[in-house]
Amino acid sequence: MDPPDFEALNITVQPVATVYRLCEQWTDGSEGSVFHLANIFLFFGFMGGSSFYGLLYLFTFLTLGFFCSTLWAWADPCTTDSFLWNFALFAVCLGQVLHVAYRLRSVSLNKEFQELYKCMFKKLGVSLIHFEKIMACSDGEVHTLDKDHCFAIEGKTAIDKLSVLLSGRIRVTVNGEFLHYIYPFQFLDSPEWDSLRPSEEGVFQVTLSADMPCRYVLWRRKKLYLLFAKHRYIAKIFALVVRNDITEKLYSLNDKAFDRSRHQYDLRLPSYCHMPGTELERLTFHQLLWDRSACFYPEGCLLPQNCPPTLSPHRSPSPQPLQGC
Repeated sequence: MDPPDFEALNITVQPVATVYRLCEQWTDGSEGSVFHLANIFLFFGFMGGSSFYGLLYLFTFLTLGFFCSTLWAWADPCTTDSFLWNFALFAVCLGQVLHVAYRLRSVSLNKEFQELYKCMFKKLGVSLIHFEKIMACSDGEVHTLDKDHCFAIEGKTAIDKLSVLLSGRIRVTVNGEFLHYIYPFQFLDSPEWDSLRPSEEGVFQVTLSADMPCRYVLWRRKKLYLLFAKHRYIAKIFALVVRNDITEKLYSLNDKAFDRSRHQYDLRLPSYCHMPGTELERLTFHQLLWDRSACFYPEGCLLPQNCPPTLSPHRSPSPQPLQGC
C-alpha cells in the first residue's frame, strides 16, 4: 500500500487568533511602582508581633501588600497564577483583620475592671484580650467587705486565693499591732501568695480588716495556676506585679522601723536584727520579716546567710532567734 500524498491533500492550518499577547521574551527594565509598594507593605507586615495588637498590625500590612500584588498581577497577562494566589492571600488576610478587630471590640469591662486594667496591667503592655482571660478566671465577680470586718485572721484563714483591692482601705495588724495599710489597686495577700509553692498550704500570719467599706476581686488559687499553665505570658505578668507589690509593702514598713532611741533602721540591713527592744517588739519585727516578706528568698528570710534553717515562713517564730538571725 502506497503512503498518502499529503501535498495533494492540500491541508492548511489557520492560526488561531488570541486575545492575550504571548510571552516571548524577558521584560526589559524594572517593574512598576505597584509591585515595589506591595513588597514594602509585606516587609513591614512581617515585622508584627504576636500580641493581638501585633496581629492586627501584621495582617493589616499583609492585606495591603497582597492587594497591591493582586493589582500588579492583574495588569500582566503572563501572571494568571500569581493573580489567583495573591487574591486568595489578600482575602484570607482581610478576613483575619476583621476577626481580630471584632475580638478587640467585643471585650467589655465594667468601670472597676477598667480602672484595674489602667492602673496595673496596661502600663505593662497587657492586651485587653489577655486581661479578659485574667478576669474570666475570677468569674468577673466583685466582692464587698463591710467596715471592721476581717478579710483574713492570723493563724486561721487559709491561703487559697489572690486578691486585689478595688476601693476602700485595709488595715494590716499582727498580734494587735498595726503594720501598714493596703490601698486600692494593691494586692491584699501578695506576700502570702508568693511564699507558697503550688503544692503547699499555709495560713495567714497577719490580720486584714476593713478600715472602711471595701470592694475587691479575687482569684482562686487552683484556677489561677491552671491559667498560668495554659498561658505562660500571664504567669510572667502576675509574677512581676505581685513581687512589685511586695516591694512597695516592704518599703512602707521600712519607714516605721525605729528603736528605743527613735533611730530609724533599714529592714534590708543585717544590723537591724541586733537592735535592742522588748519581747513584743522582737516578735512583731520577726513576724514582719517572715510573714510579710517571705517571698524574697527561698527559705523566707531576708538574710539567708544567717537565718536558722529550722524556721518556716508560715510558722510564727519565737522571739529568741531574732538576735542571731
